Amino acid sequence: MTPIARRYFIKNGFDGSMTVLGIIVGSWIVGVASAGIIVTAGLGACLAMGVSGLFGAYMTERAERKNRLETLEAAMLTDLSNSVQNDAANFASLYAAVIDSTSPVLTGIISLIPFILTGIGLVAISEAYIASLILTLATLFLLGLYLGKIAKENVLLYGFQTVASGLLIVGIIFLFGAI
Repeated sequence: MTPIARRYFIKNGFDGSMTVLGIIVGSWIVGVASAGIIVTAGLGACLAMGVSGLFGAYMTERAERKNRLETLEAAMLTDLSNSVQNDAANFASLYAAVIDSTSPVLTGIISLIPFILTGIGLVAISEAYIASLILTLATLFLLGLYLGKIAKENVLLYGFQTVASGLLIVGIIFLFGAI
């Protein structure tokens, strides 16, 4: 995976986990007892992040790469519109967009699995909340481990930092819910 794709994957995977975590904890606080409502809200957020990521990353990457290609054309005094460089820029833009759009959907769906299981009668809603919290924190931990590996630093420290950010959100939402 290229550095840009890694950044998109981790950043947006983190966003997907945190967004769905917010939906789940908020639902828990207000006593939502319907797994369908939580799954629908979570999937809606995942879909929105996925579509936003697809178009936002594609347009951003395409603009940046077009700018670089035009700079190269000016330096070379040639048209590169039918070149390997142009094809590579187009491919890279699409590749980044696909990574950017799929990562929050994948991580968000991981958090929703217990509620999907509740919807088909395999898990009680109270257990789904706890299982979802554990799965989401585990996903955040794994993203942190990956960041630590990339940085060639203490992977556990990175893992605990990402979990701490998730716990911070849980705490803040619970505080707001108590008000």
